[in-house]
Amino acid sequence: MGGEVRKEITVKSIAGLEREGGRITDNKIAGFVARRLPSGRIQFGYQYGSCQARRWINIGLLGEVTPAEARRRAEKYAGQVADHRDPAAEFKTKTARSENTVNAILDKFLEIYVPQKKLRSAAAIAGAFARYVRPAIGGKVIYDLDRADITKILDKIAAEHPRMADVTLAYLRKAFNWQQTRDGKFKTPIVIGMARTSIKDYARDRILAADELADIFGALDELGTEVPACYPAFIKTLLLTAGRRTEVALMHTGEFENGCWTIPKARYKTKIDHVVPLIPPIRQLLPERQDGFIFSSDGGKTAFSGFSKAKAALDRKVAEIRKREKRKAMPEWRLHDLRRTARTLMAAAGVPDNIGERVLGHVIAGVHGVYNRFAYRDEKAAALTKLAAHVDGIMHPRPNVVRMGKRAKRAASSPA
Repeated sequence: MGGEVRKEITVKSIAGLEREGGRITDNKIAGFVARRLPSGRIQFGYQYGSCQARRWINIGLLGEVTPAEARRRAEKYAGQVADHRDPAAEFKTKTARSENTVNAILDKFLEIYVPQKKLRSAAAIAGAFARYVRPAIGGKVIYDLDRADITKILDKIAAEHPRMADVTLAYLRKAFNWQQTRDGKFKTPIVIGMARTSIKDYARDRILAADELADIFGALDELGTEVPACYPAFIKTLLLTAGRRTEVALMHTGEFENGCWTIPKARYKTKIDHVVPLIPPIRQLLPERQDGFIFSSDGGKTAFSGFSKAKAALDRKVAEIRKREKRKAMPEWRLHDLRRTARTLMAAAGVPDNIGERVLGHVIAGVHGVYNRFAYRDEKAAALTKLAAHVDGIMHPRPNVVRMGKRAKRAASSPA
């Protein structure tokens, strides 16, 4: 065949094109073309416009589309041209839009921005997107977003977790602002005033009172199958180790040695190995595991991560207990409050400040912190033992068997 031939593009004419090469321009649909590529494959396309501004739309390769399917698409493009439309430009716009869905933008944000900024909250950000954002608007094109889309997401989260609504909003705002710096056509739908709570509502000074701790522990004992079996021990371990949520959740048997749990610097906030003595009250809490993650629902293969769902169940149980006992509802609290509470209880139990800070893994400021690399394992073990005893006293209050009158008489008779 060779060269260019004007005839109807059919299965028969395509067979000749495969043998002899060249190009066929359809004689019924102007612009419909079939051509043999250097690779030997047949490509269908549609071309239109003047010689000075010729446009080409790739319809597909033979085998991926049939001649009949290619003809139908060419007819569609011809109709668009007849209506003074530009199908190539429309196709380019459609492709660009499909590549800019919320899911695609969030993927790029997690792939590029988060590692670039070395954000320690990477796992939390990805989790919030997966749990709250992607199911709701993941498939939507970012140029079609409006405030109502964001408001619906926040309303749904805030119904159970007002604080999490604001956290998710902060993550999403960061991602959209980042995209806005890269894409002049995109304008973030997030504006000032969308937060559900003020900063004052969540000041970082929440300390759980004794009755609140007792209610939490009591609720954990009543939850049963509402939460993973490892969850009650996880919450109690958070308190007794004064640990951070993610660090404790990722506790692994490979980090145990000589009666201690060493959180490697690679996943610790200060980027320094942090040693936690596993005193008996802590060891008794830990699920038995030969190898793998300690807090796990699949035998140690993966670490526990269902924080929001389990916390919601715990909060409901606490509310149920308080309602049952005709007491006021418990003010909202966060898992991180357990760490702050642990530090306060250690101080109340007489643990020196410098040891309490080391139990929490805080960096000690000044020359003392730079040059003093003593591990303080015994001192930290003693501090955690005092903390455990203090917590046990809250959970199991001991009756005051010595009456005030006898105590006063005993004090008076004691030598000075």
